Amino acid sequence: MIKYIKRKDLNLNKYDFCIEHSVQSRIYGFSWYLDIVADNWDVLVLDDYKAVMPIPWRKKFGIKYMYPPFWVLELGIFSLDHNLDTNTFLEHLFKEFKFVDSRLNSDNYITLNQQYLQQKTIQILNFDKDYNTLFDNYRKDRKKDLKKALKLDLTEKWNDNPENLISLFKENVGTRTPNIVESDYTILNKLINVCLQNNVGEILSIYDHKNLLVASGFFLKHNNVVTILISSTDFKNRNNGANTFLIDRAIFKFEKNYKVFNFGGSSMQTIAKYFLSFNAETKKYQHIKYNKLPILLKLFKR
Repeated sequence: MIKYIKRKDLNLNKYDFCIEHSVQSRIYGFSWYLDIVADNWDVLVLDDYKAVMPIPWRKKFGIKYMYPPFWVLELGIFSLDHNLDTNTFLEHLFKEFKFVDSRLNSDNYITLNQQYLQQKTIQILNFDKDYNTLFDNYRKDRKKDLKKALKLDLTEKWNDNPENLISLFKENVGTRTPNIVESDYTILNKLINVCLQNNVGEILSIYDHKNLLVASGFFLKHNNVVTILISSTDFKNRNNGANTFLIDRAIFKFEKNYKVFNFGGSSMQTIAKYFLSFNAETKKYQHIKYNKLPILLKLFKR
């Protein structure tokens, strides 16, 4: 039986055990992660925590709705059973909420309610070969970028200050995403620091010959997967190969101890094409868009 359990009433040990040992285990599902990034969150729980579906929510005009927090790339359903029927979770979710905007994880697959499910893509690189072979399989443009980086004497710096990364992101990517507000950056700063303290994340920064920051990224580590949570380059110097150098150096470092490199994903064709040029492959996931509200959807956008 599936029950709706409020965050304050959760058995956190059982909940986090399910996230850790689930078939779909993702770092975003852990209670400590959601406590940082979500305004509020509750959970749909199957039986004695055999499966869980965390639900970040907000309230507007007195109506609760499920929303996708920033800095969460995948949520959805987490189950200890490979053969779980995930459709039942959506049925319960739609009874609780009239508006749902949520990204499932790429190991979920819902067959019912297809009218409320959008197909999106992410890009991943399997570390099934050594670095030299992975490099040989890069496309020509990526190899050209790395030659540029070498000529420009770009250098890598691991464990850089999170403030440097966040400032670079705000000044570049942030100017094109005005829906990310100052409080979101405060949350990001806290999240990065907690991840660094728990050794589940690393920062890589790229500096030019004048010691100016030209690219930086934050990488999450969970089980056998490394994921780019956020990254940015200096948009004023986009032709210096810095972003390719950043990703290449991360691949070089993590290839030895991890099995999959997740680019963070994009369904935007230009970005996806760039990630695929590292000889990555496409993986599909589902995104829930459900609206049965009597008012305009625009009221529930930031």
